[in-house]
This record gives sequence, C-alpha cells and structure tokens, in this order.
Amino acid sequence: MSGLPAQPGPATNAWKSLWTPSVSSSSGAPQLTSPVTAGVLQDGQGPVAGESSGHAWVRFYRRGLRLTDFLVVLLTIAATYWIDVASATLTGGPASADEYIQTASGVALLWSGSLAAYRTRESTILGVGIEEYKRVVAATLNVFGLAGIASIVAQSGEIVALFVVALPLGTFALTGSRWAWRRWINRQRVNGRYLSRVVVTGDTEDVTYVIRQLARNSGAVFDILGVLVTRGRPGMTLKIDGSDVPVLGGLGDIVPAVESARATAVLVAGPLPGGNNALRELGWMLEEHEAELVLASSLTNVAGPRMHLRPVEGLPLMHVDLPRYKGLKHRVKRAMDVLLAGCALLVLAPVFLILALIVSSDSPGPVFFRQERVGKDGRRFNMIKFRSMVPTAEDDLLALLAQNEGAGLLFKIQHDPRVTKCGHWLRKYSLDELPQFWNVLKGDMSLVGPRPPLPREVELYERNISRRLLTKPGITGLWQISGRSDLAWEDAVRLDLYYVENWSMWGDLVILWRTFRVVIRPNGAY
Repeated sequence: MSGLPAQPGPATNAWKSLWTPSVSSSSGAPQLTSPVTAGVLQDGQGPVAGESSGHAWVRFYRRGLRLTDFLVVLLTIAATYWIDVASATLTGGPASADEYIQTASGVALLWSGSLAAYRTRESTILGVGIEEYKRVVAATLNVFGLAGIASIVAQSGEIVALFVVALPLGTFALTGSRWAWRRWINRQRVNGRYLSRVVVTGDTEDVTYVIRQLARNSGAVFDILGVLVTRGRPGMTLKIDGSDVPVLGGLGDIVPAVESARATAVLVAGPLPGGNNALRELGWMLEEHEAELVLASSLTNVAGPRMHLRPVEGLPLMHVDLPRYKGLKHRVKRAMDVLLAGCALLVLAPVFLILALIVSSDSPGPVFFRQERVGKDGRRFNMIKFRSMVPTAEDDLLALLAQNEGAGLLFKIQHDPRVTKCGHWLRKYSLDELPQFWNVLKGDMSLVGPRPPLPREVELYERNISRRLLTKPGITGLWQISGRSDLAWEDAVRLDLYYVENWSMWGDLVILWRTFRVVIRPNGAY
C-alpha cells in the first residue's frame, strides 16, 4: 500500500487542526487517549488490500440493473398481451391492439420511472439485505395502484389484464432478476472484486468492534483498506482475531489516507475528537474525493424498522420507536405460523412416518423426546422432538458436565456419547426438530424466534437476558442461521435480543429462507 502524502495541502492542514490534542496548562503535555487492549498495535507492514473496483463497480452494476429492469418490464408487458389474447375468458381479452399498446406503454414508462424514483439501484442497498427487494415491490405496487385509479377515471378495461397478469409476473421477474444479479456479484466478491473500498477510523476499541462485526455479517461487501486510530502511525498494524490490519495513520490523517488509498468510504466507528464540527468538516472534505461518510451507530441493538430520521429546522432527530410485543403485527405473525405449520405437518406426514420407523429401529426407547422448555413470559411447555439420544440421556448428563464445550449456560459436546447412530444425522440436518411444528400449531412456539431455553438456564438469567422471554421461542432464528452451537454465548444472546426488539415480517421470511440453506449446508449443528 502506498505511503501517505509527505506534505499535505492547506485543506488537510485545516482538517488536522481540528484534531490537534489540547495542551494542559499545568504540564504542557498533550492529553492523548491511550489505546485499549481489544486490538493490539504492532510495528510492521500490513497486508496489501485485495482487488477492488471502487466507484467503477457501482456504475457498472447500476447500468446492468437498469438494462435488465427495462427488459423485464417490456417482456412482462408483451407476455401479458399474449396471455390476454390466449385466455380472453379470464380477462375479457384486449379491446384492440392500439388501445392496449397505449395503456401498456404508459404503465411501462411509469414502472421504469418508479423503479428509479424509489432508488432501487442505490449503492448502499445493492447486494445486501432485503431493502432492495422491498423497494422493488413498493415501486411496482405504487405503479399499478396509480394505473388502477387512472383506468377507473378513463373507464379503460385494459388495466384488468395488467393487474391479473403483469403485476404478479412482473414482481416475480424483477425480484428474480435482482436475485440473479446478487448471486453473480457475491461470487465476484468472494474473489475480492466489486467491493466498497473503506477505511475505518475511531478509537481502537470501537474500530476493533466494527471490523469484527463486518467480518461476521457484511457478506464481504467491504474491502477494509486500513484503519486510522488514536496514536496510530503508518507502518503499524492492528491485530484483530489473528489478522493484521494496516494502520494508515492517526485520527488527523483521514483525508490524506483516503486520497492515498483511493477509498470510496470512511466508516467512523464511535465518537471522534472534535465532535460535530469535526464530523461536518470531514464530510465536506470527503466530497472532494467522492468518498462517502458512514457512521456506525452506537445503538447496536436497534434495527431499521425502529429507527426514523426526522429533520426539524435543520436539526436531524433520530427517533427510536418502542419495541412492541403485541398488536396487529403479532396477530399476523400468529396467522402465518398456523398456516405454514399446518401445511408443513400435512406435507411432511410421510417423512414423519419414515423417520419414526428409523428412530424406533435404531435404538430402544420412545420415538419422540419431550422436554420442558420456557416460552413467552416464562410459561413452561413440553417441546417435542424426534429422539436423537439414548433414553437415559437426562440421567447421564451429570457425568458429562465436566466435558461441556457449550458457550455460557448452554451444554453441548461435539461428540456426545449419548447421541444415537441415526441421531447424528438427524441433528446435523435438523430433522429431529420437525415435530416442533406441532408446538407452533398449538401456540407454544413460533416458526421464528429466540432459542427455547431450559428452566435451569432461565434461573441463571441476568435481567437483560430475560428479555428473550418477551416473545415466543422459535423453531429457527438468527442463532440458527448464524452458527448455532459454534456461536459464543454473548453472540447468541445478542442475536436473540436483537430479534426480540426488532423483528419484522420481512425479517422472518428472510430467516426462513436462510434456514433452508443452513439445513442443506449445516454448520455448528451437533
């Protein structure tokens, strides 16, 4: 990595003056913040950053999305006309080709414009999360809503076919094309391409925390070029979980480091010296280098659904809604639980029969294993599973406590001697948990939620951990798709609390989808 400019310009000097440590009137020595031990600063050259594309990949990706969106809209409109002609009994058929073309052209233009107006190709949402899909769906529904109103006013019948065919077909095709693009770019990112070039700055502890979280959860979106930390100097490295991250300088070297490393974004981890004025000046100076300013929120357990930005006379206020544990959304969640669990029990009935025969023939004992667990508001219930251990498993537990490999209050042994032969693959692929659909249908559990704890675990809960009991436990959850038994206890608790306070229907659907992938490629299941 190239070195920092030896002689910064006037703008850089002005910026550095904002960060100059104050001098004590009594001792005359600068009062510097000492580095913490979360990350270890070492002398030596750090690794060179991987291949990245900076701003170029965003422009290329947007052009590709714009082209495929346009093609999807055109093909959907054309397919709707063909289906309308072929199945006139369904929609009444088109009155005339000219009238259909006029109506469809207007819808196509509105559709393409709506996808742009809803910023479905914004760089901050491309390739990660569900926001991109939500915006595509919202843009589509908005267009057809306006088209429906216009057709009523104009008394046109052509919109019927567009509603019956184009709306579902176009929504599926648009989201499908976005998914295909995302699959492609994720494969490229594995090889170090199409990443956002980022430098992280802040106190050593904050920088270490942010980089760890990005490594676990970002899905390889960022190429961390280096860090700028308190008392940092070029040539040093910050050791984080066994990896050496290059130190590009101190907190006063942000702008020259961005210029030298050709970064496209600066991620500010936690508060910085100089306060709001320094942050504002930094934003202005980063504009000259076309670099974004990204702030890591200190509200680490609050997600987007609860956060709203409200500007008041130039003062941006961030509102954090109170978490809600009952109401319409929870009734909708319950309805989805009943519908999906009921369908699952019917569809999987032959699988249940086969697994029951395997369990009963593998070892003596009952087919099902019932265990008391703690549900919402501390209510206890019997969770049901296919038996994957010997019948005396509970009695044998005391003799195995010394071999516990689980995190925190959890008891886990990777090679548990109590597990039966078929139990190994039942647990690996989560087949032993299929009977829990019955618990969901009864109302003891939900499809998605925190891990259902044992009573002995709940007795040792601290106050903050007890918040896991504010909602129903789930068959799957963030803990299931994030490593399961390989998770540290603190991470498992953090994920459960995050879900309890920030859940949404969209989030539940994403977790269910990712659960299928985890079951096929199990990790941390034993």
